[in-house]
Amino acid sequence: MSPSVQPPPHKTPPQATPQTATPHAPTSATDLVSAVGPWVRRIVWTIVFGGTAIAAAVGGALIATTVPLPESLQTEDNAPLNLADMWETGFRYQVTRPVNILIMGVDLPEPGQEGADTLFSGRSDVMLLARIDPEEGSVDLLSIPRDTQVNIPGEGVTKINHANLAGGPELVASTIQSNLGPVPIDRYVRVSTGALRELVDLLGGVEVNVPQRMVYQDVTQGLNIDLEPGWQTLDGSQAEQFARFRSDGNGDIGRVQRQQILIKAIRDRLTHPTVIPRLPQVTRVMMRYVDTNLTVEEILALSNVAMEIEPDSMQMVMLPGRFSSPQEYIASYWILDAVATQQVMNNFFDLDGVALLSNRENQVITSLPIAVQNASGEPRVAGEVADYLRSEGFRNVYVIGDWSGELQRTQVVAQRGDVNSAELMTSILNLGRVAAESTGDLQSELTVRVGRDWLMRSPDVQ
Repeated sequence: MSPSVQPPPHKTPPQATPQTATPHAPTSATDLVSAVGPWVRRIVWTIVFGGTAIAAAVGGALIATTVPLPESLQTEDNAPLNLADMWETGFRYQVTRPVNILIMGVDLPEPGQEGADTLFSGRSDVMLLARIDPEEGSVDLLSIPRDTQVNIPGEGVTKINHANLAGGPELVASTIQSNLGPVPIDRYVRVSTGALRELVDLLGGVEVNVPQRMVYQDVTQGLNIDLEPGWQTLDGSQAEQFARFRSDGNGDIGRVQRQQILIKAIRDRLTHPTVIPRLPQVTRVMMRYVDTNLTVEEILALSNVAMEIEPDSMQMVMLPGRFSSPQEYIASYWILDAVATQQVMNNFFDLDGVALLSNRENQVITSLPIAVQNASGEPRVAGEVADYLRSEGFRNVYVIGDWSGELQRTQVVAQRGDVNSAELMTSILNLGRVAAESTGDLQSELTVRVGRDWLMRSPDVQ
């Protein structure tokens, strides 16, 4: 399926179907000067779109994006982009419906692996399914852990990261559709190893809060991780270490959480004014590391949509599930919670025709597992908030370890994408904001990360 992209009426680009659109390119020198600001913003968002993909290429580094892959939609033109042509054509393309893009960061194939004949044919170390909705002005990112247990068509039950090695983006897409639901996948993006490190260095580093001391060495993988805790600017090598660290007791799931943190940090850095002069270099990095069936016109059209999207309109969630036990399987799997997974797929990808396996959507919020985490810098605050929620009728509230940083404003993290319940929680607390991401406690539905704004409303805190 091809996303609906409307090109300008005077020129029909390859790989796109011409439709009617209103030209609005500058027609004089004065118009061109007045248009420089929006033009730069569009260029930035073009890089942001690709950069988000590269951000996913953390531990391996291939980003991929879709199925089906009709030959008529594939592009072999890797010539340098001409900015004048981009202004005359691409910036006037429009996305007319939601577009789903499969994004993969892929490890280099090991020597001797069957079918591993290209840079992009290894196992997927990172997998995201992105939905860009022009009408809603939103971007939803679904993280799929690489250890997720699935039935790969023609391959059997194994980890989902094997699908790209076995059959490329087409098999990855059919695996997602047969295991998670009939979600249409329109395009793919794959990113090769090394993209994250080079991108971060080109951006001058990214600011990240390292939650704990990270030390790990794996000689066979050439991996040497050594990071101190706290807020800091990570260079490319350190960002890769941050993304690949697994020795925190959460294995691949902890990596998924850090991937989401890195995606936000890179997105913020890409929009910084000091980065604009480096955009041509960033573009060349993307061209070298990225394999995609998106055309130039489609990328520019998507960047137009992204330019209108507010940062808070980006939602990130991870497929809910649990770790397998040694008694269940020899291999370590992420076992999906079928009901919660179906809820996420319905909410994020509008699979309204798929019935839920239970009446989960009507579950009372007071029965949901709620984790409370102190991020205020003051002791005993988490316990105070937990007691308050219990007094409000919540039956499954528990306190977890303090957040490594300090927040001015409380966050209610929708760990499994239940934004409605998170918004209701902010109303009950009468403070805070919703964070649609998977950086909270893995066992929770919502994680209340208590900031200093709680201290202002609570007279009991000394």
